[in-house]
Amino acid sequence: MSVLGVLTSVPLIRCEFKTSVMELAHSLLLNEEALAQITEAKRPVFIFEWLRFLDKVLVAANKTDVKEKQKKLVEQLTGLISSSPGPPTRKLLAKNLAALYSIGDTFTVFQTLDKCNDIIRNKDDTAAYLPTKLAAVACVGAFYEKMGRMLGSAFPETVNNLLKSLKSAESQGRSEILMSLQKVLSGLGGAAASSHRDIYKNARSLLTDRSMAVRCAVAKCLLELQNEAVFMWTAELENIATLCFKALENSNYGVRVAVSKLLGTVMATALMPKQATVMRQNVKRATFDEVLELMATGFLRGGSGFLKSGGEMLKVGGSVNREVRVGVTQAYVVFVTTLGGQWLERSFATFLSHVLDLVSHPRATQTHVEAVYSRRCVSFILRATVGSLLGEKAQIAAAKEICQAIGKQMKAVEAVVNDTSGENKSGAADIAASQHVMVCALQELGSLVQSLNATASPLIQEASIGLLEIVTSVLLHPSMAARLAAAWCLRCVAVALPFQLTPFLDRCAERLNNLKTSPEAVSGYSFAMAALLGGVHQCPLGIPHAKGKMVVSIAEDLLRTAAQNSRLSLQRTQAGWLLLGALMTLGPSVVRYHLPKMLLLWRNVFPRSLKELEAEKARGDSFTWQVTLEGRAGALCAMRSFVAHCPELLTEDVIRKLMTPIECAMTMMSHIPSVIKAHGAHLKASAAMVRLRLYDILALLPPKTYEGSFNALLRELVAEFTLTDNSANTTTSLLRSLCHYDDSVLLGSWLQETDHKSIEDQLQPNSASGSGALEHDPSSIYLRIPAGEAVPGPLPLGVSVIDASVALFGVVFPHVSYKHRLQMLDHFAECVKQAKGVRQQAVQLNIFTAVLSALKGLAENKSTLGPEEVRKSALTLVMGALDNPNPILRCAAGEALGRMAQVVGEATFIARMAQYSFDKKQKVIRSHMRTIRLKSARDVVSRTGHSLALGCLHRYVGGIGSGQHLKTSVSILLALAQDGTSPEVQTWSLHSLALIVDSSGPMYRGYVEPTLSLVLTLLLTVPPSHTEVHQCLGRCLGAIITTVGPELQGNGATISTIRSSCLVGCAITQDHSDSLVQAAAISCLQQLHMFAPRHVNLSSLVPSLCVHLCSSHLLLRRAAVACLRQLAQREAAEVCEYAMSLAKNAGDKESSSANVNPFAPGVSSRSDIHCRHQGVNITETGLEGLLFGMLDRETDRKLCSDIHDTLGHMLSSLAVEKLSHWLMLCKDVLAASSDMSTATLLSSGKDEESEKKDEMDDDTMFTTLGEEDKSKPFVAPRWATRVFAADCLCRIINLCENADQAHFDLAMARSAKLRNPTNDLLVLHLSDLIRMAFMAATDHSNQLRMAGLQALEDIIKKFASVPEPEFPGHVILEQYQANVGAALRPAFSQDTPSDIIAKACQVCSTWIGSGVVSDLNDLRRVHNLLVSSLDKVQAGKGSSSQLYRESATTMEKLAVLKAWAEVYVVAMNIKKEAESKPKRAIKNTDDDDDDYGTIDELPPDSLITLVQPELPTLSRLWLAALKDYALLTLPAEFSSQLPPDGGAFYTPETIDTARLHYRNSWAPILHAVALWLNSTGFTCSESTEAAAISGLQKRSTSVNLNQASGAVGSAKSLPEINKDRMHLILGVSIQFLCSPRPEEPIEHVTACLQALHTLLDSPYARIHIAEDQLIGVELLSVLHRLLLTWNPSSVQLLVTGVVQQIVRAAQDYLQEKRNTLRCMTVLPTILFLIARILKDTAIKSADNQVPPPVSAALQGIKNIVTLSMAKTEETQKQWTALIRSTLACILEYSQPEDSVPTPDEVSMLTAIALFLWSASSEIIGVQSLQNGCMNRFKNALNSCDPWVQAKCYQLLLSVFQHSNRALSTPYIHSLAPIVVEKLKAVERNRPASSIELLAVQEGVKVLETLVALGEEQNRVQLLALLVPTLISYLLDENSFASASSASKDLHEFALQNLMHIGPLYPHAFKTVMGAAPELKVRLETAVRASQASKAKAAARQPAPAIHSAPTIKLKTSFF
Repeated sequence: MSVLGVLTSVPLIRCEFKTSVMELAHSLLLNEEALAQITEAKRPVFIFEWLRFLDKVLVAANKTDVKEKQKKLVEQLTGLISSSPGPPTRKLLAKNLAALYSIGDTFTVFQTLDKCNDIIRNKDDTAAYLPTKLAAVACVGAFYEKMGRMLGSAFPETVNNLLKSLKSAESQGRSEILMSLQKVLSGLGGAAASSHRDIYKNARSLLTDRSMAVRCAVAKCLLELQNEAVFMWTAELENIATLCFKALENSNYGVRVAVSKLLGTVMATALMPKQATVMRQNVKRATFDEVLELMATGFLRGGSGFLKSGGEMLKVGGSVNREVRVGVTQAYVVFVTTLGGQWLERSFATFLSHVLDLVSHPRATQTHVEAVYSRRCVSFILRATVGSLLGEKAQIAAAKEICQAIGKQMKAVEAVVNDTSGENKSGAADIAASQHVMVCALQELGSLVQSLNATASPLIQEASIGLLEIVTSVLLHPSMAARLAAAWCLRCVAVALPFQLTPFLDRCAERLNNLKTSPEAVSGYSFAMAALLGGVHQCPLGIPHAKGKMVVSIAEDLLRTAAQNSRLSLQRTQAGWLLLGALMTLGPSVVRYHLPKMLLLWRNVFPRSLKELEAEKARGDSFTWQVTLEGRAGALCAMRSFVAHCPELLTEDVIRKLMTPIECAMTMMSHIPSVIKAHGAHLKASAAMVRLRLYDILALLPPKTYEGSFNALLRELVAEFTLTDNSANTTTSLLRSLCHYDDSVLLGSWLQETDHKSIEDQLQPNSASGSGALEHDPSSIYLRIPAGEAVPGPLPLGVSVIDASVALFGVVFPHVSYKHRLQMLDHFAECVKQAKGVRQQAVQLNIFTAVLSALKGLAENKSTLGPEEVRKSALTLVMGALDNPNPILRCAAGEALGRMAQVVGEATFIARMAQYSFDKKQKVIRSHMRTIRLKSARDVVSRTGHSLALGCLHRYVGGIGSGQHLKTSVSILLALAQDGTSPEVQTWSLHSLALIVDSSGPMYRGYVEPTLSLVLTLLLTVPPSHTEVHQCLGRCLGAIITTVGPELQGNGATISTIRSSCLVGCAITQDHSDSLVQAAAISCLQQLHMFAPRHVNLSSLVPSLCVHLCSSHLLLRRAAVACLRQLAQREAAEVCEYAMSLAKNAGDKESSSANVNPFAPGVSSRSDIHCRHQGVNITETGLEGLLFGMLDRETDRKLCSDIHDTLGHMLSSLAVEKLSHWLMLCKDVLAASSDMSTATLLSSGKDEESEKKDEMDDDTMFTTLGEEDKSKPFVAPRWATRVFAADCLCRIINLCENADQAHFDLAMARSAKLRNPTNDLLVLHLSDLIRMAFMAATDHSNQLRMAGLQALEDIIKKFASVPEPEFPGHVILEQYQANVGAALRPAFSQDTPSDIIAKACQVCSTWIGSGVVSDLNDLRRVHNLLVSSLDKVQAGKGSSSQLYRESATTMEKLAVLKAWAEVYVVAMNIKKEAESKPKRAIKNTDDDDDDYGTIDELPPDSLITLVQPELPTLSRLWLAALKDYALLTLPAEFSSQLPPDGGAFYTPETIDTARLHYRNSWAPILHAVALWLNSTGFTCSESTEAAAISGLQKRSTSVNLNQASGAVGSAKSLPEINKDRMHLILGVSIQFLCSPRPEEPIEHVTACLQALHTLLDSPYARIHIAEDQLIGVELLSVLHRLLLTWNPSSVQLLVTGVVQQIVRAAQDYLQEKRNTLRCMTVLPTILFLIARILKDTAIKSADNQVPPPVSAALQGIKNIVTLSMAKTEETQKQWTALIRSTLACILEYSQPEDSVPTPDEVSMLTAIALFLWSASSEIIGVQSLQNGCMNRFKNALNSCDPWVQAKCYQLLLSVFQHSNRALSTPYIHSLAPIVVEKLKAVERNRPASSIELLAVQEGVKVLETLVALGEEQNRVQLLALLVPTLISYLLDENSFASASSASKDLHEFALQNLMHIGPLYPHAFKTVMGAAPELKVRLETAVRASQASKAKAAARQPAPAIHSAPTIKLKTSFF
């Protein structure tokens, strides 16, 4: 390949036009002509650019091409060695030379090597020759690293040469030589054994070199050496340890990381050597105890004892060296990480006991602060190992071990406490030591459980572990620290397992009550309760409201009884107030109820008046004062908690009431010193606590409320932080946070942003930094933890008080008069002057923090600093500190100056004053410039301070305000930045320059070139060990890129030069060894990519970012992920592709030279080992797999959030194209949900097998240390990662939905797959989707269950209608019925939290309503889950086992009702569709009924058959829920109308949270209620519903429902109930549709409109809305607005549908009204005509025939009486009068008169009966009409005509059976006796004809009907009338033969009826028969005779006449 080809193939810069000089550097050979033409200054950049190009080109170039030019190239490159190249150039030069020899010929390599050696040997020690020497050293290292054993012969000489020059070299040379030696060792491996000892001897002494860079280089060199040099981890092991400990003294962070890595690795290797080396030599391995003992000596070792400068002097000098301890702590982590997770799992018990012993050692706990530091270190060791290296199962085992350790310790403590023999000297020490062990163990246990979350449930449930018992036992520990740690641990458990929260609280409350007399118990259990209450906010389901009342009563009781027993006074007082403070964290909804009581308690704890205050001083001893002060501190703390957590309750009135005790506390402050004088200094702590609490609460209240007390308060505050009454030199901890975050580079506080932050904090210079511990302030046990911290760590009281005073000073200062401001500023200057030495530093630090706090307050309040004298005073104070030797003070002074400039002018003035304000600012800057004298100020301190001040002024005044000074500022800073003699000055000036570039924006454009040129020059010359300078250079570069901005895309010559300079700058910083410089480089490239994406080469950037993902430095990992996030947004595919190229090149040794630290805490062993091998852990899963893995390890929130976003962007871009890959990723992560064992059982098919094989191949790479790693190389994904994977699954489904319909069509998918096998469609992965959702939905973790159920719901929704091509008429989801059922069932178990049940109900309704299932029995499985939930809903509000807040129950119940509503809506839709189908379909269903076994498709009403039985209950509950919702949506001003006891499903206390749940579920319920009312509801009153329910089999619930409905139902009639229901539904709908919120789901709008549409289908609703026109008009106007504001066509169609219904209702109503009016006009005439026709034509005839006119008249009566009309009140009256008068007429006409023919009684009676049947009792129940009717019936009964009698009986029967008892009863009472008499008379006068027989038979039917209608208790009396009558009709044998046929028929009829009655009423029948034996005899005789005659007849012939019996039977059997 030609060079030209290479040029085009290497995508170095994606650029179209190359016009820059840099372009000339892009050639294989150095373009010497071009080089000669450019200026001297630009040559180094040109050379570097050429070397960069060469670096890329050599790898890709053709070998022959290279060999041709090799000679010339070698000449050019070796020539460059002598040209004094800078650090980056020499590194690249060496790399290129080595690469050239490894690609081309190696003939001249030894020559070149000799040349280098000669240069190294050269005695020239001048600074000018140094770069050449260093370049030669770098080349030697690169040669050996690249070619290794090939140069073996020359290596002894080389090594000797390097070691010789090492002795005389200066620090830069020493670093470079050591790095080269490291590369020599790396390249030669075991072959360099002969020089190992020499190197070791020469290098080890440099471990304590004064240069930190040298120490780092030695550590890295020795680390490389220990790979092969066995003596290092055998004979020299102790010496190495001692050396490392010495190296850690006075070290910086970089040294600690490097040395700890060396120490940890050597110790690990000593314990478990590499197989190869062990086999080569007979090695004695160190034992575990020896190794641990060596490490422990470092942890507990004393320091060298000399103090450091500056801030270090402020620290309490401890005999244990803190840097050593922190370094050894890191080494422990490296040690364990190197040995791996499996080793830790096996050896955890021993390791734990060793680590806990460290913290119980007296040397580790000499002072309290030291003890806290040691605890922090031990906690760090445990967290970084157990938290990262162990999988969830192993973590549970570790938690068991920790429990046992705690239990063991506690037993020992109890033994000492209970030992009364008096040997307590050592016992007390044991207890003191045990408290620290307890704290570490309990904190780790808490963190473990919290990280395991719900997966930790076995720890609680297994009684053998006894976690709860063990932890609660520590609540009685004599030490407060241990008790607090136990309480914190309980809080962690409760947050992880929220179902334990309420039981814990109850248990603690119970024990607190039982052990009231033990001070430890009162303290311990109150801590636990407070901690648990503080954890409630992390549990979304909360705790029952009553627990608040319980806490208040316990706290009140403690405070009330505190004075009763002096032994307990202090504990009870503290406990009482602590509980009340914790209660406040539950928020306003709980506190609201207890506020009056709280205000009273607060008022009573302080004296009421000054007089009382004075009197109090005279009384009391030291102890009572202590209790009083503690009580008041507690009260103020509870107040602070109230103000912080319940701001909604802070009305003016409440604030006024709070101010009374607060003002009293402020007054009391001035009296305290005299009390302390009188009663002893031990009260100082309590007094300080009172001050702390007072400052805290005042800082939260508006300053206006206490402005009257400003003077006294400010005196206190100033005295506090100027240390007036404080002999200790305590400093505030706030200065760092008040200085700008970006200035941290000047202070080294970037350490706070590392993985080691929690232990590195203790090395910070200000007081007590990093010594936070719970015991310093117990109230923090219930407060929210600051972001990023695992455990709350309040600082010691002395520091906290100063912090609080400084913070409050900042709040108050803006409200203070100018006069007082001036006094205070002058006073500050005086205080600084008075103090000397260390104290002056402390006072100055505090004062500056306060001043910064005040200036910040002024800026936030938009206030000004004040007039000239105030400004002058402030300026003098600040300027004095700019020359302070303490860098943090200089930093603070610069910041203060900037902020002063910000607030000096009247910034709030209007535009008119803007110019004046601007001039003021200018004046400040000008005066500053005069003072600054930068060019003359030669001393470092002054130059650094004043240069920062310049930057800060520009930062706060902004580009415009400082424009005219820009030129001067820039020129000064550029000059300072070139001061190579002082890296510190360079750092500060470059930092300020970056600030100016940032703040000036486009105004800086003119200075870009010179600045960029300087930056490049410095990057190429400043030694890499000056990392801060390089970091600032990186910042400058980033700021310049931002300033040039989008211009960078341009192609002009200038822009091209700027762009290529930026790229060169990025390349240099990218290649720096320091992580923070690399992070700066990444952010520069990120900026460049944003502005000029074409010019950033992703093919090199992405792999380097992937390497950084394994970095040990948090900031570098953050920068890498942030950059990947940005890249993935635009170019996800390319990013993944380039990342995979790294995996493909993994075997290449090149990538492992990347700067990767595998031993980052939080990096699991799997990735460590990968990192070691490949430089980065990228496997076939690609970058996305690596990012998923990082989610398991990383704890930094920002980092995790960026990883989520990056994966999200990649998923959005790539998931649809690479579907299998992404689904496999999710599946692998989720597979951890099912246990490892079950996972293997579940997995099937070839993929998994081959996957396993791949995994085993991977394992062969993991054999770094011993064989253990082979079996289990990685930790399974943790629950949070699995939740994210489940969310990804849902996103993939949604992405596919938007991509292509074929994803959801199996037939299309299969054909697409056939056409192109690479086609990957979602439907083909359905079984995987279901399996993943199932795994997630049935996991331990509740969050994962929620995500799994969500995924399942999505799958059902998207795939429900996808047909199965092989089985027409079926869908593909049918085959997964069992899986869906199995996934849902666990969610309905007894102990499932409400939110999961709610979600599961939603999935159930989706599944049932999806129509997937075709078999009713299959559907029942899921349906039964909903039925069981419905029973729960009916249990009522006060169900017994309440674990969560009441609103959780609300959520659950509403979810159940919503689910049922959705199912009902679907069921009704199916029913409606079925009814609207053509008849053939209905016939099919009949067939199905006949042959039920072969049913294949749901009959149209089958779903409704599942819902129907529950409807009566459901309808009532739905209406109740809607009523609740309607009330809850009322505006706040109507809150008084809400029911005081809450609603059907919510309690008044949880009303706010309940609203949300109603808002989620009301719409489907509304739709369901509308459907129900439309189908049956309007005819069904509440009492009939209840009756219907009691009629069901559900006896258990009927009682409850009857009671519920009885109360309401009895009071209201059906029309009233219906009216209420209409108003409810219309009210809810109109209220919602008036203004649906934009975020409201469209489903709610459509459901509401469908409900209205359905409702208006019902005639009743239409009449209602038409009658009440206002509602109709209101509804129409609301719908009109909706039509205009909601775009979706579906909504608009529904709106028009509802409008049609309303218009139709109005039309119908008008039509009806017209008809009614017409009708009422003609009706009197019609009725008169009918009555006359009856009178004239109903004449009795001989043959009893009814004439046609009579029939027509009767039909007319029936039609008119049953006419349904919309009747108004007026027409109703007319109607009633007409009906009554018509009936009266007919009664009159039916009266027989002599003058006219006899009327036909039967026709007349029929007419009367028609009125009785059809008109209501209100109309015809008038007494006179009733009497008339009865008389006509009596006359007919007494008629001589048997036909009339028979007909009368028939009509009577229908009247008696009328459904309205009110109508029938009078008739029964009046006429039944006559009927009985008539029938009895038949015995004497038996029927002679068939008509007479018919009359008797009809009469008997009437009597039988009366028996049936009678109640059970009256049955015997009724039968006593009927049975004797029937028996009297029987003939004896003798008379039977001679009787007439009619008489015989009567006998038969009577006998048959008796035979029928006997079995029907057996008990009553027996009673009657028993009372009259003669009847019995007569009946038996008749029965026997009948049987005998039947037998004879049967013998004679098979008589066909038998058929007559059934016909009679059928006729007579009326029922």
